Amino acid sequence: MADRLPPPPFWRLPYLERQMARPDRALVRHDDIAATLSAPTRTLRQEDGRVRYWGWVEREGRWLRVVVEPDGETVLNAFWDRGFKP
Repeated sequence: MADRLPPPPFWRLPYLERQMARPDRALVRHDDIAATLSAPTRTLRQEDGRVRYWGWVEREGRWLRVVVEPDGETVLNAFWDRGFKP
C-alpha cells in the first residue's frame, strides 16, 4: 500500500488519522489500538479479507474495534463498539 503511513506507532492509512480527529473518537489513543492488536479479545476475518479485532479499554470502560487491511498490519479504522458482546 503506497499511501499508508509508517510506524511509529504502527502502519496505518491516512483515513484512520482523519477518523481519529472526529469528536466521537477523540478518546481513542494509538496505544489503545496497539494493545488491542497485540492481545485481542476476539478476532474476525471479513469477506473482503480485512480483519476485525476487539479489545477492552479499561481506562474508558468500553470495547474498541480495530479494523486491519488484508495485509494483516495496516490499520484502516478504530472506534468504540457499543454493540459488541464478548
